[in-house]
Amino acid sequence: MGKDTGFLEVDRRDRDYIDPKTRLGNYREFVVPPPDEVLGAQASRCMDCGIPYCHNGCPVNNLIPDWNHLVYEDDWRQALDLLHSTNNFPEFTGRVCPAPCEAACTLNIIDQPVTIKSIECAIVDRGWKEGWITPQVPEEKTGKSVAVVGSGPAGLACAQQLARAGHSVTVLEKSDRVGGLLRYGIPDFKMEKHLINRRCVQMEAEGVTFRTSKEVGVDLSFKSLQENFDAVVLAGGAEEPRTLTIPGAEMPGVRLAMEFLTQQNKRNAGDDETRAAPRGTLKATGKHVVVIGGGDTGSDCVGTSNRQGAASVTQLEIMPRPPEREDKALTWPDWPMKLRTSSSHEEGVERDWAVLTKRVIGDGETVTGLECARVEWKDGQMREIEGSHFTIRADLILLAMGFVGPRKPGLLEQAAVELDARGNVAADTTRYATSGANVFACGDMRRGQSLVVWAIREGRQCARSVDEALMGTSALPR
Repeated sequence: MGKDTGFLEVDRRDRDYIDPKTRLGNYREFVVPPPDEVLGAQASRCMDCGIPYCHNGCPVNNLIPDWNHLVYEDDWRQALDLLHSTNNFPEFTGRVCPAPCEAACTLNIIDQPVTIKSIECAIVDRGWKEGWITPQVPEEKTGKSVAVVGSGPAGLACAQQLARAGHSVTVLEKSDRVGGLLRYGIPDFKMEKHLINRRCVQMEAEGVTFRTSKEVGVDLSFKSLQENFDAVVLAGGAEEPRTLTIPGAEMPGVRLAMEFLTQQNKRNAGDDETRAAPRGTLKATGKHVVVIGGGDTGSDCVGTSNRQGAASVTQLEIMPRPPEREDKALTWPDWPMKLRTSSSHEEGVERDWAVLTKRVIGDGETVTGLECARVEWKDGQMREIEGSHFTIRADLILLAMGFVGPRKPGLLEQAAVELDARGNVAADTTRYATSGANVFACGDMRRGQSLVVWAIREGRQCARSVDEALMGTSALPR
């Protein structure tokens, strides 16, 4: 694949970023794509490695060596077709996926993986620019109807596949706009929302109907879906947040990350400030912000806080600081545990690890600080270090500690489907069928909080299972 000696002749060169001082002045994407000739040279680095571990590293099993070779050969149109054969929305994954495919790349053994994510994004962006991406309208309709609950990446992928199979698909979304956490959880500076709108236009032309501001279990009953559709897909995500249960956590200055991020995305969309903030305006301007949680959501809170003009930003993580480099002999080609510094971290943040929060300091209405302690980990067990208490100044504390599963009230209560031991909807990865008749589940609602690319994979595979259940057979890919 690529050029036989490309990996020996060409050094890795990834996308550049606009300078932090400039990009902090707005909420637009700040990645600078390389020229086509540079991308072609990068694609030439894809080795003829015999076993392409990148296939298994990628949850949707992208045909990475194949479209790398086509980019090297300057056949971008065919590369786009191959990319779309496994991934409905590569413009999403090309921006927000952490790229486990690159971790699995053979060249990552020497820390020089192929720039797979950048090439993927460039292929689909060029496809839109050239007008190659058009609706794929089915030749015949099946007469079957499917309701998809939730319009995140799993719901969208499932809906698009089912519509292309000829079914009448209706996507029900409780928010005022389509996209789920793509819309209101991921900041605009990581992925601008016109990308979602553009795909929705394509999907509507393919026969998908979107109904927003319709929460199943509240605005309409689950029973009505069963009565009016031949199948129902639960793709509502894992939205129940992990909360902080320490003294003072009930104060107004302690807020959920999703509330903070959603408000800013609504502002960027031009929504009225009062409509975007039912519990009051939530902004970091001039405040000392503490973000609890060291993952991607915490990083997004850091970047948003800096753009809002925070006085300082501190990010805390209860786990120990990861190593700067992984031991390749132990981890490759699996996703390694190592220190990751995001573009938001580079914009300004104080990071601290192995920190346990003990008490929120304040007068009951206003937060002024956060009392913490150091911990040490041994054999998977955490122990507080005696005498290690310290206090951090804080005006706003954002909780980005992950999600514990799907919300139970409303939809799942009415659906009455079985749940697994973790509280997710119980369904396997072969049929994606729940305990309810003709009720299926996919994405985070089934697997728990995960990545956009895993959601797309599950949405596609679930669509095939639904098609098989309705028609007896299916031509959709898994």
